[in-house]
Amino acid sequence: MQLETVFLPTPIGLFRIIGSELGVRSVKLSPKQNEYEFNDLPDDHPVAICCKQLEEYFTGKRETFEIKLDWSGEPDFHQKVWGELVKIPFGKTVSYSDIAERVGNPAAVRAVGLANRNNPIAIIVPCHRVIGKAGELRGYFYGLDTKEQLLRHENPVRFAQQGTLF
Repeated sequence: MQLETVFLPTPIGLFRIIGSELGVRSVKLSPKQNEYEFNDLPDDHPVAICCKQLEEYFTGKRETFEIKLDWSGEPDFHQKVWGELVKIPFGKTVSYSDIAERVGNPAAVRAVGLANRNNPIAIIVPCHRVIGKAGELRGYFYGLDTKEQLLRHENPVRFAQQGTLF
């Protein structure tokens, strides 16, 4: 199985996407924002499909992803959490405790947070849609500003920037 890497510029930065014929393994912001690598992948390769669908997401043409994911080698609990994250609808949010309940362990709120932090497939597995129980934004591996930007992209009414009256 050969891993392929592609770099995709987006409004929030340059993403490095890694995957194989089995599916996408990683979608993460690249630490080197000037890095580019172009692979001539067939249109039906999971990494090529991921790039196309992310472009559609950021241009407002896509709300759901239809991409093969490869979580092989990842802890079972994390996979259960990520399986619940992909069920969160576009523009909606849930709390960490909601996810803990959905995976059958209501006391595992911190473990859910850890699974979110270790999510290797940003945006596609939407850990940015998980917020604190009182509605506050909590942790995101790319910072709360990026989390807010993604939530605003998906739900501009609920997450609109507050202006001033004067």
